[in-house]
Amino acid sequence: MIEIREEHLSDVAGRERLLDACFGPSRFAKTSERLREGRLPARGLALTATRRGRLVGTVRLWHVEAGPARPALLLGPLAVDPAIHGQGLGKVMMHAALGRAEALGHGAVLLVGDTPYYARFGFDPDLAAGLWLPGPFERERFLGLELREGALAGAEGLVRPTGIPAPAEAIPVVAAEARRRAA
Repeated sequence: MIEIREEHLSDVAGRERLLDACFGPSRFAKTSERLREGRLPARGLALTATRRGRLVGTVRLWHVEAGPARPALLLGPLAVDPAIHGQGLGKVMMHAALGRAEALGHGAVLLVGDTPYYARFGFDPDLAAGLWLPGPFERERFLGLELREGALAGAEGLVRPTGIPAPAEAIPVVAAEARRRAA
């Protein structure tokens, strides 16, 4: 049985290993990472999936501003253990994360990802068309979702991080080492 729950501090090393297995060290070079690094994920929106005590999935959402004075969340990364791909865990985790975000009163979610995969959850490139990221990105993979109607209507400008800065001791040693390898 797989349990989806809020991430615990004890999940950090397992999450980093899973992200390395799914994306490799190049994940630290992505523009989306610039919006996450040095910040804490949005409260209540860092989820893990475990099976028999082993971390097999992760998804986090982060506070950003979608243009001037327009709060939103940035989703990512979503990762599922390659050994259980195709069993629907990613879909379940997405629904859990988006449901929690909506229940907490958030209005919009942005991400950079595979359009056909994320379209089934309501993500649309047109909702992010007036926005840009602080670095290179593939326009067709930059997607938006409104959890509240009109939350991204007319959104224009640079997406920038607004989340709470992480205290230095909260930045995992594993992630710091992976960043050094990627540099």
